Amino acid sequence: MTDPAGIGRILIICGLGLAGIGLLIVLLGRLGLPLFQLPGDFKIQGQAATCFVPLATMLVLSLILTIVLNLIVRALNK
Repeated sequence: MTDPAGIGRILIICGLGLAGIGLLIVLLGRLGLPLFQLPGDFKIQGQAATCFVPLATMLVLSLILTIVLNLIVRALNK
């Protein structure tokens, strides 16, 4: 069995990571970066519901995070 304290630490780190990502998105929005307004971000509106699919934003963020994480992993392996 896994140590409960270890699971708690993992959950705390994941929570802090999500909070950091949220803060980064808010800051980038205030700087005028058009996140969630890129061509390829779909917004479907009905009478009672709205569906938003940020496809282009997800691709851009995935590319940026892949590059950053690869640089971090390479720096830690040296």
